[in-house]
Amino acid sequence: MGVRGRRRKRGRKQWIIGAAAALVLLVVGGAGAVYLKLDANISTFDSAGLSKDRPGESAADADGHRAVNVLLIGSDSRSGGNASLGGKGTSGAIGRSDTTILLHVYPDHRHAVGVSIPRDALVDIPPCLLPDGTWSPEQPSAMFNAAFSVGDTAKGNPACTQNTVEKLTGMRVDHTVVVDFEGFAAMTEAVHGVDVCVPQDIYSDDMNPDLPYRGKLLLPKGRHTLSGRQALDYVRMRHGLGDGSDVGRMMRQQAFLAALIAKVKGEGMNPGTLLPLADAATKALTVDPGLGSAAKLVSFGLSLKHIDLKDIRFITAPWRYAGSRIDLVHPAVDDLFADLAANKPLKDPEGRGGATATPSPAQSVDGTGIAVGVFNGTTTDGLAGLAAQKLAASGFTVTGTATARAQDHPTTLVEYGPAEAAQARTLAALFPGARLVPLPVDGINLVLGEDFASGAASSASSPSSAAPTPDVAAQARSAATDPCAKLSYG
Repeated sequence: MGVRGRRRKRGRKQWIIGAAAALVLLVVGGAGAVYLKLDANISTFDSAGLSKDRPGESAADADGHRAVNVLLIGSDSRSGGNASLGGKGTSGAIGRSDTTILLHVYPDHRHAVGVSIPRDALVDIPPCLLPDGTWSPEQPSAMFNAAFSVGDTAKGNPACTQNTVEKLTGMRVDHTVVVDFEGFAAMTEAVHGVDVCVPQDIYSDDMNPDLPYRGKLLLPKGRHTLSGRQALDYVRMRHGLGDGSDVGRMMRQQAFLAALIAKVKGEGMNPGTLLPLADAATKALTVDPGLGSAAKLVSFGLSLKHIDLKDIRFITAPWRYAGSRIDLVHPAVDDLFADLAANKPLKDPEGRGGATATPSPAQSVDGTGIAVGVFNGTTTDGLAGLAAQKLAASGFTVTGTATARAQDHPTTLVEYGPAEAAQARTLAALFPGARLVPLPVDGINLVLGEDFASGAASSASSPSSAAPTPDVAAQARSAATDPCAKLSYG
C-alpha cells in the first residue's frame, strides 16, 4: 500500500526566517558611504513597551568586554508588498512571528550561538503594552508566537516578544531585529542566491495543501541555489519535508541562514554584494532604538566582523512534544540559558541534530540493521519525528519521515515486504497494538495511527512518563557545516 501522497488541508502556511537579519549585523559595516540612504530605510519600534522589570546587563570579562544578546524575529505580516509573497487572508491582518532566534555573542565577539525558540512552545507571556496605552494581563502557558500578536496590529508587537524572551531566559536582550517576507526575498536576491540542499522532492501540493492533486515537481532532491520567492517558499514550507514539524523546519532555516552567512562572508567586503544587501535588508527591518540608524548598525556590525564561520553555531531550545504543541524541557532549557548567561561554550559542535530519546529500562527491542520509513497517518503534527526518536533509541534506522496518503488511520500499521516478516514483528513489538500488513514489494513502513497519537499525548501530560532528553550540544550546527547535513528532525 502506498502511503505518500495527498494530505488534508492544513492551516495557513506560517514562516519567516527572521534570523536572516543577522547578516545585516554581520556585514553592514562596509556600507558607510550610504549612511543617509540606509537611515531612511530603517524603522524602529517604541521602547516604551519594554518591561520595567528586566534582567541586568551581562557581566564584563577581564578586559571589560560584555556579551551581547540580539533577538531576531521573523514577521509574516501580509501588509504592503508582503501580501503577494505570503498570501492574502484574514490572518494577515495581525502581525505574527513564526521564527525567533536569540543570538548570544560572547564577550570576545569572536563566537556566537543562535538559539531557536519553537513558535508552538508553551511559555508565560508577561504584561505587554497595548495600542491604547494599557498593559495586557499576563498569559500563563501560552504559545510563544502569540506574544508578537498582542495588541492585534499588522506590524506586531516586538517589544512583547522581547519581554517574553527575557522572562523565559533570564537574559537581557540588548537589541531586537524584525524582518518581513519582502525583505527576506530581496536579501537573497541581493547575494545572487543561497546554496541549499533539498532533502526530498518537492511537489506543488507540498507548497499548497489546497491542491487536490500531487502537482508538478517544483524542486528535485539535491543541491540548488535559491533566491527571491523560491528561497522564501523553501524556508517557509513545513509539510512534505522531514517529519513535517515546525522543529524540523527550523533546522532547515538554520541551515539556510548558515549558508547565507557563508555566502556573504565568502565574498568579503565586496560593495557589489554588500551595498545591495544592506539596502534590501534595512528596508525590511524594524529594530529597537539602539540600532535605529545606519551608524549604529555599522558600529555593531564592525564589532562582529571577526567571527569565523565555524564559530557561529545554531541550536534549538530543549523541547519535547506535548500533543500538537511543544513543551520546553525544564531544567534543561534553564541550564542552557544559564550557561549562555555565564558565557560557557557549547560542546561537540558537529554532532547530530534534534532532541534525543533515552529509552526506558523496559524497552528491550533491538532494531539494529532494520530500516524503516515512518509516515504520520493522523492529523496530529510531529508524530513522525516522535516515532523516529523511539526507533533510533532502539537501534532502528529511519530512512525518512513524511505524511501518509490518508490521515484517518485509527491503528498503527507495520507494512512489510515478502522477505521481511521477522523484522516487521520486531518493529511491531516496539509499538504494541500495531497491525501487520504484508506488501507485494520490499521495504518496511511504519504508518502511525490515532492509537499512537493518543499514547503520545498521554505521555506528554504525565509527569512520570519517560520523555525525550534533549542533547543540545549534539544538535549544534555551525555556519561551516555541510548544507546537506541535519536538515530535519527525525
